[in-house]
Amino acid sequence: MPGPRRVLVVEDDPPSQRLMSAIFTGAGYEVHVAADGEAGLEAVARVAPELMLVDLQLPKLGGLEVLEAVKAKHGGLPVVMVTAQHDPKPAVRAVRLGAFDYLTKPVDPDEVLVVARRALEARALEREVEELRRRLAEGGGLSAQMGPSAQVRALAEQVSAVAASGFTVLVQGETGAGKELVAQALHRESDRHREAFVAIDCGAIPEALLESELFGHERGAFTGAERRRAGRFELAAGGTVFLDEVGNLPLQLQAKLLRVLESRQVQALGASAQAALDVRFIAATNDQLEAKVAAGQFRADLYFRLAQYTLKVPALRERKSDVRYLAQRFIDEAALELKRPVRGLADGAAEALERYDWPGNVRELRNVVRRAVLMAKGSHVSRDEVRSLLGEPGQADGATRAEAGGRSLREIADAAARDAERAAIHAALKASRGNQAQAARALRTDTKTLYVKLKQLGIRARDFVP
Repeated sequence: MPGPRRVLVVEDDPPSQRLMSAIFTGAGYEVHVAADGEAGLEAVARVAPELMLVDLQLPKLGGLEVLEAVKAKHGGLPVVMVTAQHDPKPAVRAVRLGAFDYLTKPVDPDEVLVVARRALEARALEREVEELRRRLAEGGGLSAQMGPSAQVRALAEQVSAVAASGFTVLVQGETGAGKELVAQALHRESDRHREAFVAIDCGAIPEALLESELFGHERGAFTGAERRRAGRFELAAGGTVFLDEVGNLPLQLQAKLLRVLESRQVQALGASAQAALDVRFIAATNDQLEAKVAAGQFRADLYFRLAQYTLKVPALRERKSDVRYLAQRFIDEAALELKRPVRGLADGAAEALERYDWPGNVRELRNVVRRAVLMAKGSHVSRDEVRSLLGEPGQADGATRAEAGGRSLREIADAAARDAERAAIHAALKASRGNQAQAARALRTDTKTLYVKLKQLGIRARDFVP
């Protein structure tokens, strides 16, 4: 019989510690408490908790730094942030960094337990999906994730050849083609696979914060730097740093990155000395970096340092034989995650998917399949359901311009996309009982994007709160 669920509370305020302990102990949980950020990270390895609650304001190491370190080393562990601040910005940033949700002090005991239950349920579902992916990938490696085409097999052979080397690798390919999957495969097949894989989207972090995010900073390095903060490079110690869309790095930071690559040392903002850095760098871009070099927008020396070995990820339209395989895989995942009784593609549906050019690549295919699973009327996704989601006329609706009320194909596609988005958001909010952070994770988007969509579609999250 399994024992009680283990919860780690990282909180420096004794009354808050006692309150959280009482709430969870009374509900049958096994509770462990740490009084500062450093002790919290040590307790993660010792206790192996199934859930963490972390205060934003902690001594020695702040709550956001604890969150980043946990996500780098134990990505699946759900973390709920607790804050006494009325400013929502730090809490929103915590969700963007991977926090499951956040609570505001003074906490409500019932709300604490509801959020904890949701976090544990979401993690259990993630484990089911991960197990499905593991079974699908057994014996197949990268081909099991990306498809059985000859192009993918050739790419997998290159990955295996370079993974064990110390080369810095540049992964090139269109947005959504699978560059991060390739980077993860390089890490997984290397001798660093037991350490952290830290992915950094160089285009998603504001330029003013990017240097501190990468290199870290010391206390007092700039206004607002109240404590030392480890950078992403330091969090990846012994493992792999993945610089996604590296072409977006500003020139000033390109020079500093080059020094790190050459010296294998990093100097945090405000630090008086450099520290040794043991990481493997993998970069990715959808840009033609050679053209950016010629235009003076990217340093030639950094380009050649990053491109010690180059891998090209083919677009999905160049490997149509992978479409059917990937579609079935995404159906299996979505059916499990969305709790829908959909098992596969009906006659003609796979051919409709294969005819499409997929400008958004595998990411677009996955989104289309997820919407199809959500909206499917039977146990198999029909050809007309696929064609509708792709903006194509289906036989069932006649779909000439005249029969569609004079609307253009673009207008029909836009309307179908809005309907699909509305249905997906409704389902996610219903499943999460109005929790926007959890709904955003289920939809594989960020809370800001979901908030914008709610406004555009006139949906109120509070309508889904029981």
